[in-house]
Amino acid sequence: MASDSSFDIVSKIDRQEADNALNQAAKEISSRYDFKGSGAAIEWKGEAIQMRADGEDRVTSVLDVFQSKLVRRGISLKSLEAGDPYPSGKEHRIDATLKEGIDKESAKEISKIIRDEGPKGVKAQIQGDELRVSSKKRDDLQAVIALLKGKDLDVDLQFVNYR
Repeated sequence: MASDSSFDIVSKIDRQEADNALNQAAKEISSRYDFKGSGAAIEWKGEAIQMRADGEDRVTSVLDVFQSKLVRRGISLKSLEAGDPYPSGKEHRIDATLKEGIDKESAKEISKIIRDEGPKGVKAQIQGDELRVSSKKRDDLQAVIALLKGKDLDVDLQFVNYR
């Protein structure tokens, strides 16, 4: 009797890479000519990231620099949740967070895609902030991975623990 093969679908961020991207962005912002005298800065505020500058367009440019550093470090922009610029005293700010884990709505959407479009005999179970996908055939699991990579979901997915 063949046992089920399985893998987990997760959404995780390498914190060290995110920290490196933030430090690189801060270094570039401090040395770039177009940010001189604008009070532009980016830093961690607990688990959140705060960007600030003297104008709305400058703070948006700070966000662009940070996004480019994240992409270069291999972190998907789907993981970055940035708010809109808002005035705070004489400066403008943007608050952003890096989201990890698959929320309930996205997990239900992913399992529905697997049920409707995936091969027969593939089961998906929601386990907290991740999904466990199992099947008797490994080829079916490969097909599910290919199916999900082809979909444009609003969550950055990784496929781990393939057994």
